[in-house]
Amino acid sequence: MLRHAGRNVKLVPTVMKILHPLAALFTVACLTAPAQEFRPPAVPLVAHDPYFSIWSMADRLTDSGAAHWTGKPNSLAAMARIDGKTFRVMGRDRQPSPALDQTRVEVLPTRTIYEFSGAGIGLVLTFFTPALPDDLDVLSRPLTYIDWRVSAADGKEHDVSVYFEAASDLVVNTADQPVVYSRFQLDGQPLLRMGSRDQPVLAKRGDDLRIDWGYLYLAADRPEGVSEVSGLRQQARSAFETTGRLPDSDTFSDTAPRNAVNVLAYSFALGRVGPRPVSRYLMLAYDDLYSIEYFERRERPWWRRKGADAAELLRMGRRDHDALLERSKAFDQELMADMTRVGGQRYARLAALAYRQTLAAHKLVADIDGTPMYFPKENFSNGCIATVDVIYPSAPFTLLFNPRLLRAQLHPVLEYSRMARWRWPFAPHDLGTYPQANGQVYGGGERTEENQMPVEESGNMLIMLAALARVEGNAAYAEKYWPELTRWAEYLKEKGLDPENQLSTDDFAGHLAHNANLSIKAILALGSYGMLADLLGRKPEAALYRQTAQEFARKWHDLANDGDHYRLAFDKPGTWSQKYNLVWDKLLGLNLFPPEVARKEMAFYLTKQNAFGLPLDNRRDYTKLDWILWTATLADNPADFEKIVAPAYRFANESPTRVPLTDWYDTVTGKQQGFQARSVVGGLFVKMLSDPALWKKYAGRAR
Repeated sequence: MLRHAGRNVKLVPTVMKILHPLAALFTVACLTAPAQEFRPPAVPLVAHDPYFSIWSMADRLTDSGAAHWTGKPNSLAAMARIDGKTFRVMGRDRQPSPALDQTRVEVLPTRTIYEFSGAGIGLVLTFFTPALPDDLDVLSRPLTYIDWRVSAADGKEHDVSVYFEAASDLVVNTADQPVVYSRFQLDGQPLLRMGSRDQPVLAKRGDDLRIDWGYLYLAADRPEGVSEVSGLRQQARSAFETTGRLPDSDTFSDTAPRNAVNVLAYSFALGRVGPRPVSRYLMLAYDDLYSIEYFERRERPWWRRKGADAAELLRMGRRDHDALLERSKAFDQELMADMTRVGGQRYARLAALAYRQTLAAHKLVADIDGTPMYFPKENFSNGCIATVDVIYPSAPFTLLFNPRLLRAQLHPVLEYSRMARWRWPFAPHDLGTYPQANGQVYGGGERTEENQMPVEESGNMLIMLAALARVEGNAAYAEKYWPELTRWAEYLKEKGLDPENQLSTDDFAGHLAHNANLSIKAILALGSYGMLADLLGRKPEAALYRQTAQEFARKWHDLANDGDHYRLAFDKPGTWSQKYNLVWDKLLGLNLFPPEVARKEMAFYLTKQNAFGLPLDNRRDYTKLDWILWTATLADNPADFEKIVAPAYRFANESPTRVPLTDWYDTVTGKQQGFQARSVVGGLFVKMLSDPALWKKYAGRAR
């Protein structure tokens, strides 16, 4: 759901309007200049789910502390001791040590790579999450590797030790919650654990929350050269700076000074390091025990469905590291090459940044019968769970990489729709507030139609089910819910062509009647229903709904036509809007609208761009990043696609708002309007769906 979390929308001052011609000049410059090194607004470090999601929101890893996607501290720190002198590699926290010079950062789909140099060495620190979408067992593991690679840069040998710590704020929602620590041996190797004392499993629901149940684990690759401690941060750091090792016994104490921070910490003594690289790694993992409450039933994370526990998770992590790293490197290389070929370098970098963010706004769980269910959270929007108009913009990601994940998103919604408690003739909006999926809370909830999104959500569901059928080659899944789909199609047949005054997915813009873009969605949804009926051999229904969709498309043209473009609303001449929903006419092969519609809109859009992108419509200067990429995909040539993408890339590269990629921002100032770290950026992968061979290649690997 695309909403503003109760904040007031700031209108751009009139003076900014005067600068629009300059903005256009900036856009031209942005298009003609070569793509330089990318500076993400925030860099993914550990990105698994809405609770285990840690970012660096600075240019250099030593400029600020790591943070949860909400901006609250999720403190990680790292140091290197080189020939007796200690340097900061990660984190700030008023550390007296100087920072090692960071020379490069690169964000790839499964890896974030930082490079440092100084004191005669080169150091590479990689945050590696094997987020391989074709393998749900691996994808669902809540484990990130912190890989170190050190070599001499001056031809000499240097005595090197490295240090890494994770602080207690990773396991609590607020700093006043007490934390407990444990130290184990796992297969003869040390293992550190911490978690909240009270363990309120799934007790809280809401948006600006962090996990306060389950346990964080930190473990090394092998025991050689390792020292570890769970204790006071200052004592751990002092010991490392003095000796290169950590204390032999835990230093945690109930009598610790007020405001003292406790950590899990490891150090590696790498010995004399020469030109030949020396590599070690740590595993940072989080076992949340139970992940989602689904209609009062606690659901296990997918990786736990067969009885695995944290010990097994870490064993698998050690066993599979090398193989997973090779698989991930190959995946990153292939995907970056394909995205560059399809959309250019700027597009590839944007999509790579969106990759782990998309995944980290979801949680994959197993239902009681083993059915996978994939729940998105509306991060910094309103905290809803399983929101249909959040699943819809992110659907290109799941359709491309693993359609089974899209089915796992739709399944809870479809099951809810057939319950007696959902009595409306249109599709629901959500299933509750994360992590409690116990029934719709948005708008009128289950009580009233007021402030619902009837055309929006019904259209979304039918289009996504048609797309799922297209990639799977059959409509067997849709057939299980045919009565519900038929009810929604009948609703759209009655209400969809000229929508009444209601909200759409862009509900921050308020109610709007006669919404031309929403009408496109309804028309394409009717065509999608006809397509599904045809796949199921329901020929009369298929013909009827195909004919209805064709008739509606012809009427739409007359209702929306405004000369050189099409209107925002049928009754508002002189207005315009992005018709991003039109992309499904092309992707699904429905061909309900003549190609001239998209061509005319695209030519018009190119006259309306600002420095940081194409506004959503004529009413405001703000835009949506996901919709920009959908609109760009309407282009029938690479040049026009890149002209739409380039200002959006500039936004990500230059925005003064340092948060995980926001999808709602101002196209004149480049500042965040609202929202961050949301799954809807999975919509950036829509361009990949426009190449049938690529869609078939990636989706065909899923298992």
